Amino acid sequence: MIKDTNPQTAFAATAGLPKQLGVLSLPVIVGALGLFVDVYDLLLFGIVRKPSLASLGLNADQILSKGEFIISIQMLGLVIGGILWGILGDKKGRLNVLFGSILLYSLANIANGMVQTIPQYIIARFIAGIGLAGELGASITLVAEILPKEKRGIAASVITSVGVFGAVTAFLVYQTFGDWRLCYYIGGGMGLLLLLLRVSIFESGMYDAIKNSTVQRGNFLMFFTNRDRFFRYIKGVVIGLPVWFAIGVLITFSDKFAKEMGIANIDPGKAIMYQYFALSFGDLSAGLLSNFLKSRKKALFVFFGILSLFMILFFTQHGGSADNLYWLCAGLGFGSGFSVLYITMSAEQFGTNLRASAAISIPNMVRGGLPIILLLFRGIRSLTGDYITGGWITGAIIMLIAVLAALYTKETFGKDLNFIEE
Repeated sequence: MIKDTNPQTAFAATAGLPKQLGVLSLPVIVGALGLFVDVYDLLLFGIVRKPSLASLGLNADQILSKGEFIISIQMLGLVIGGILWGILGDKKGRLNVLFGSILLYSLANIANGMVQTIPQYIIARFIAGIGLAGELGASITLVAEILPKEKRGIAASVITSVGVFGAVTAFLVYQTFGDWRLCYYIGGGMGLLLLLLRVSIFESGMYDAIKNSTVQRGNFLMFFTNRDRFFRYIKGVVIGLPVWFAIGVLITFSDKFAKEMGIANIDPGKAIMYQYFALSFGDLSAGLLSNFLKSRKKALFVFFGILSLFMILFFTQHGGSADNLYWLCAGLGFGSGFSVLYITMSAEQFGTNLRASAAISIPNMVRGGLPIILLLFRGIRSLTGDYITGGWITGAIIMLIAVLAALYTKETFGKDLNFIEE
């Protein structure tokens, strides 16, 4: 159940700010830089997976199996962190989450550069996952609440399109220095420097207007006590799953797919760079298209189509060149640009007292869905006896349920966010 709040009260703490702030205002710029560091650290394991695990004494088969396990543990940390930071974002404020999450993942990544054993590696990635969970959703929530409704979608696109260049930077840093431990130290250092910028931004006026009221804030169980609210939440998660199928399966294990297709010399780190470079333009394009169409859903379906097309092209590569496969990874990245739409919709679907809980936890539930996707992929490829067949069947299932979820999701473009959940 939702309830309207008094707009004058809701905006009292930020008098005039929604009309003054633009898509390149300080909160948006700082949010973009924050996501840049977040994505750098989040995708770094995928880039240094093979050399880092090899340096710890693993053989080729162990690198594949342990790599899948470690990334699953990292994603589990994201799920737990998404819930914890979301609750804190509604109870203690959006800014507290930004400070706390950055500090945790920065220290965890510095520790990650010091690991000497696989168990230590697993623990470090788990803690980093918890820390990395807070940045994106908190930034999108803050921007959605302090910018005018006609600008918040484009502002979210600016944050994500700049932020995803963190993955490109992670690849270039590794290519430049060739030391996976140094890459983790650099990521941790950038996060600590980012804390200095955070002190210059202000809290959401919508949140300030309810923080001293009797309204329940950050009660995660409220997502399960109301049928409509529950399905809004679940649909938000399901819509985003194709993004992490593309990133966590097709791109991260692109070397294995390439081997099965008869394509040699594929570097997963380079595939990630291509994918995220194109994702930056995909995020920006999706946000602009949404604004042009005045619809999140219409833009979402356009990008579902683009991603589906490149999935088909990816799976029909047999004996092609490495360069062609890298460009298909870029196409998968561009098609994944609808990530900005489902994350923005996550913030717009829920009232101020649960908005951070939704906007922070939903993207991390999507990320955390990767272990389930990997299990599904492993099961299907075992049944079919073929790595490629298992991949395309898994992708088709995930895309189908995402499309169905989107069909039954309400349009949120231009929605007034001055309401609470009861």
